[in-house]
Amino acid sequence: MRVLVVEDERRLAAAVRRGLSAEGFAVDIAYDGEDGLHLAREGGYDAVVLDLMLPKISGYRVCQQLRAEKNWVPILILSAKDGEYDQADGLDLGADDYLTKPFSYVVLAARLRALLRRGAVPRPAELQAGDLSLDPASKRVRRGETEIVLTAREFALLEYLIRRAGQVVSKSQLLEHVWDAYDSVDLNVVEVYAGYLRRKVDTPFGRRALQTVRGAGYRLAADGG
Repeated sequence: MRVLVVEDERRLAAAVRRGLSAEGFAVDIAYDGEDGLHLAREGGYDAVVLDLMLPKISGYRVCQQLRAEKNWVPILILSAKDGEYDQADGLDLGADDYLTKPFSYVVLAARLRALLRRGAVPRPAELQAGDLSLDPASKRVRRGETEIVLTAREFALLEYLIRRAGQVVSKSQLLEHVWDAYDSVDLNVVEVYAGYLRRKVDTPFGRRALQTVRGAGYRLAADGG
């Protein structure tokens, strides 16, 4: 398996290459974000090990750009930035895993093997159904270029539906996954919130994305209605 390591500290990059090579990986190195982005686009790699604090282009931007281009190569961030928000930002931008320095080469290799087992399947940071888009990290919803303001419950309902766009989802499923277990609510509340959601994401735009499937539940049209 061929892995791209994007790391500006040359001694560390060489050490990572030795460690991964000993585990059976073929390793290429880029020493700045610009070269890393170019190689990740063109090199056909099975995975990318990406530092965050890079010359020219940060690792955050490299990750964000690859995902914007629908390049789903598995990305493992390897960084000295160990804050919880640093890790959350990296993962929300589309990285698949995050390992902080100092690290174990045994663990690095194991995590890479885990990523390779999953493969380069589509896993966009922003969810879409036609021109209806939802960003779970920033909590933003848009129809085309128009931003839509939702309550927390409406957002949770739309997120559950858009992750299953084109599928019929029952009221009981929605109640179980969108409402807390200790909430004293019945199935009728799902219908109420479905109505709220329609009035915000469909009606103003002349769309019918959120469909009622009689006797079964609801379906969000995969094409955005």
